[in-house]
Amino acid sequence: MSVCLVYFFGFLVLSIMGFFMSLDFMVGDYSIVFEIEMFSINSCSIVMSVLLDWMSLLFSSFVLFISSMVIYYSLEYMGEDKNMNRFIMLVVMFVLSMLLLIVSPNLISILLGWDGLGLVSYCLVIYYQNVKSYNAGMLTALTNRLGDVAFLLCIAWMVNYGSWNYVFYLEAMKGSWEMNLMSGMMVFAAITKSAQIPFSSWLPAAMAAPTPVSSLVHSSTLVTAGVYLLIRFNFCMSSGMLSVLLFISSLTMFMAGLGASFEYDLKKIIALSTLSQLGLMMSILSMGGYNLAFYHLLTHALFKALLFMCAGCMIHNLGNCQDIRFMGGLVKGLPLTCTFFIICNMSLCGLPFLSGFYSKDLILEVISMDWLNLYIYVIYFVSTGLTVAYTFRLIYYVVSGDFNHFSLNMIKDSGGIMMKGMMGLIMFVVFMGSVLSWLMNDTPYFICLPFVMKVMALLVTFFGVWMGYEMAKFSLSYELKSFSLYKSSYFSGSMWNMPFLSTFGVNYYPLSLGSLIYKDVDQGWSEYYGGQNLYSNLIVSSQCFQFIHKNNFKVFLILMVMWLISLLIIF
Repeated sequence: MSVCLVYFFGFLVLSIMGFFMSLDFMVGDYSIVFEIEMFSINSCSIVMSVLLDWMSLLFSSFVLFISSMVIYYSLEYMGEDKNMNRFIMLVVMFVLSMLLLIVSPNLISILLGWDGLGLVSYCLVIYYQNVKSYNAGMLTALTNRLGDVAFLLCIAWMVNYGSWNYVFYLEAMKGSWEMNLMSGMMVFAAITKSAQIPFSSWLPAAMAAPTPVSSLVHSSTLVTAGVYLLIRFNFCMSSGMLSVLLFISSLTMFMAGLGASFEYDLKKIIALSTLSQLGLMMSILSMGGYNLAFYHLLTHALFKALLFMCAGCMIHNLGNCQDIRFMGGLVKGLPLTCTFFIICNMSLCGLPFLSGFYSKDLILEVISMDWLNLYIYVIYFVSTGLTVAYTFRLIYYVVSGDFNHFSLNMIKDSGGIMMKGMMGLIMFVVFMGSVLSWLMNDTPYFICLPFVMKVMALLVTFFGVWMGYEMAKFSLSYELKSFSLYKSSYFSGSMWNMPFLSTFGVNYYPLSLGSLIYKDVDQGWSEYYGGQNLYSNLIVSSQCFQFIHKNNFKVFLILMVMWLISLLIIF
């Protein structure tokens, strides 16, 4: 417990310092690059570079603040765990890996943080050590390894420039084929880490980790690493690459919203909402609004961390039950937790004037002003409507209605530690969006739209509320008796069959081929003509020699008789 408190206070103090330093850097509009010489061998020196600007400092302060609250929250949530110190050390390693990635202007040191995130996330996902955790951990680790391969290739190509400090070459080398190739590999690495289509299936699977870890992973660390990397690399990307990224991310946003509307696992619904918001960040980034993407990244981190904390509190009280059909009426037993839960959900929907509203509404209005095709406009507003729909469906199931769990229960707001950890975030969820809008946008965005387009976000929100309420009532009152309806809901709820395509679809043919080779070659023809055949021949020959050895006197007499007979015949 003392170790947890030390890390909690340390991260909190560092977060406050980082925030005020970022304000100073923002006002002065300057950045600092430190070069720390690690060691030198003859004329070769190994230098560690650190880039401090307003963006890296602000994001670091958010990561540290959220992780400090998560560590404090874990004091009670993981209090019964025998390996509490090991858990806290893994979380601290996770946060340090993310910080290394944030402040590095060098691809080698970014790779250390990038791989650190992948390795520690595997250890955290398999923390509960059961079959489901092992499968989820392996899927997470292997999907992220695909991005690591692209990262390593990018490092190899950057040898052409004579240095791995990418920040010096982004704008100077824009348009060169090497930089286009490297930016393509960076996009590939980012879409694996941020779980865009077709690598989305690992994100809901990673829910096997403890809830405090989910709170940290889905708010400000693992899944946001890809978005942050592309924010840094946005200056060097070609228009073709950005168009591909826009299509992939917009499709991800729609798919995740549709999947969450048919899901019944509480943590998985929140995970799919993260996937939807990542698609939103990636798509606005691919349209050139990297400041907007960063703005939404920060506001989303706050309410998503608190949303997972509230979910953890509910799961804790319901004896580790995550199915929303067994919940209902929790507002009576958990009034404070449900209040936080509803505020976070409203922020996710972009309800005025919570923190999510300032970034999300601004993104939608910038999209409405932009010179784009109808597909982008429609998919943005449909995805926003789906976000509101699955959020109100979730609230309907969890907060309102009758209690559907055990009649003998003791459901109450958790002890002081978990509540204080959640209270530390709630004020930021309410106010931080407006504060950041004043700080980050030195020149306000000038939005000039017709009345219908201006209120479109509000109309879509109201339509989403109605749709979510109707969906919840429909699924409660009507069983899916129609086979075609069942198939369509199953297809939408299973993320367009992506888990099957990325696991069973990929594994089935190599495993069946391996089985065939093992049966027909390893234990078949190669054994028949190889080891087994040699073994049987050696047995036969050794038996023959053994027979001669055991009967050597008889053999000698027989040979002698044969020799005498041959003499008689000849002479």
